[in-house]
Amino acid sequence: MAKITYVEANGTKHEVEAENGSTVMENAIRNAVPGIVAECGGACTCATCHVYVDPEWVSVTGGPSMMEEDMLDFAFDVNDRSRLSCQIKVSDEMDGLVVHVPENQA
Repeated sequence: MAKITYVEANGTKHEVEAENGSTVMENAIRNAVPGIVAECGGACTCATCHVYVDPEWVSVTGGPSMMEEDMLDFAFDVNDRSRLSCQIKVSDEMDGLVVHVPENQA
């Protein structure tokens, strides 16, 4: 299990316990985190689960795959910390992970 903190654009934090093997998106949906819509259900085909990985966690979560990079073209305000939360698999190493929900998804 890993604790993930989702930070809304207004600063509101949502801390959730996430099972290993699940995705950051699945845990956001299960816990009704505002701004994580996930219209495609985690198939990496919509970019509605876009998040910014907190700088100290980028090396742990890794970078996007080529397919994910292509889908990020459909997200707003993409930066070098942008990821689709459906593509980040939870592991023990991610205990304490912090991700930020983009303002335009609020």
